[in-house]
Amino acid sequence: MAEIFGSHDNLSIEKIESFENENNVKLTEQYIKFLLKWNGGKVKPNLFMISNEQGPSVLNVFYGIGDMYDNLTDFIEIMDERLPVGFIPIGDDPSGNVICIGTKKPYYDKIYFWDHEQEPEDPNNMSNMYFLANDIDEFLSNLYEEPEV
Repeated sequence: MAEIFGSHDNLSIEKIESFENENNVKLTEQYIKFLLKWNGGKVKPNLFMISNEQGPSVLNVFYGIGDMYDNLTDFIEIMDERLPVGFIPIGDDPSGNVICIGTKKPYYDKIYFWDHEQEPEDPNNMSNMYFLANDIDEFLSNLYEEPEV
């Protein structure tokens, strides 16, 4: 199982509800549990497979809620009108790509990789989105370390 470190201040349900209202988003139950436990941070192991064609990437950081550098609200604003409707960014890789979670059906709770180098003109064209996992827990359990040579 993945180990998360460098996480931020503990959150309350009230702070999460306030965040949801301010950002007009409904977070998934599992993601809320993740935020209550960790509120962002770095993870080890941190490699994940995007797809057979794309290969692996590195999870740089999970965003958190509150006064911090990797603030979820800031990244929602940055990615507004770039991500398909019904997705928010929850983390990134070192190359500026983002890990997203679906906040509306049919993608609710699902984790996707958004590749900025293949960004389409129409944000709702999901040609640059790669399915990673059915939920945050599955994504965390799929993380792996580079095999030693």
